[in-house]
Amino acid sequence: MKNLSVKTITVAGVGCVFLALAACGDNESQGGGRPQNMATRVIVSEIRPQSFIDEVEALGTARANESIEIKPRIPSLVTGIGFTEGKLVKKGDLLVELDSRQIRAGLAVAEAELEETRSVYNRNRSLIDTQAISAANLEQLRAAMQVDEAAVEAERARLDNTLIIAPFDGRVGLRRVSPGSYVDTQTIITTLDDTETIKLDFTVPETFITVLSEGMAIEAESLVYPGRRFTGTVDSIDTRLDPVSRSIQVRALLPNSDGALKPGMFLSVNLKRDRGELLVAPEEAIVPEGASQYVYKVVDGKAVQQTVTLGRRIPGQVEIVSGLEAGDVVVTEGTQKIRPGSQLDVVQQQANGDVSRGPGG
Repeated sequence: MKNLSVKTITVAGVGCVFLALAACGDNESQGGGRPQNMATRVIVSEIRPQSFIDEVEALGTARANESIEIKPRIPSLVTGIGFTEGKLVKKGDLLVELDSRQIRAGLAVAEAELEETRSVYNRNRSLIDTQAISAANLEQLRAAMQVDEAAVEAERARLDNTLIIAPFDGRVGLRRVSPGSYVDTQTIITTLDDTETIKLDFTVPETFITVLSEGMAIEAESLVYPGRRFTGTVDSIDTRLDPVSRSIQVRALLPNSDGALKPGMFLSVNLKRDRGELLVAPEEAIVPEGASQYVYKVVDGKAVQQTVTLGRRIPGQVEIVSGLEAGDVVVTEGTQKIRPGSQLDVVQQQANGDVSRGPGG
């Protein structure tokens, strides 16, 4: 009788175990391993407009606004030096005077010949009405007079070339000749540079073309002047890219009233463009799917899949061109665990920075 009771209890216990296992199996098959009403924990971030500044760094070479080598236009002897090395000169100032005695003599001869042919032409012109001279002969005399006039102008031009004057305001360089030196058209007497404004030529990669615009502000620095920044503006942008380096030439103008910058100096350039208020989102919120990009937006505690169009990328953030509005909240951590319509448990909300800086692109 005792043994029968034990067997009965054992069979009953086994039955209860089977019932419990069956109940658990039903729950798991219905919930997929997670109860339907259980929310997924996520971290979110609010989409807000932020100040966006494009920045580009490049290396450039300083050039004078105007720069020439002073050379004579005729061979001659130097008779006078009218400048002091390293000093400023004005447009029209006399720099060098060349020997002009032979040219003046030639001019005197040419003027005398012109005076004679002009007198002959004028006398014969009064005879044309009396037919004492034919029209053809008079035309020959007129042509001879015009030849002599051209000869006089040529000698006067040669005489003008004996005076070398400054073509623009600037600073002269070192003197390379002395009074009495013989110079020809290849002799460099000195240099003249207008450094009141400096042209800064530099190149930037083609990916930064959208950042560039005429008139945009730049900052340049030189190792010669640690801590000093030279400000200027972009003056012009080349119309062609270098097909080898895939870069474009840019020229900026820098005021240089104190003469600190010298032609040939090496400078680093920083370009900035304030793009105003743009919507940006954390990069981790973006979920790629084929050629599309989307985010999970939080709406009434649930995940809503939203396709977005992206713009420029900067470290940690990306511009939202379309698909979201200011104030939208998107999932930044936990996107791999949720699906459209998932219940969300927000455990933390990240804060976006106030200023975004990017390299353009």
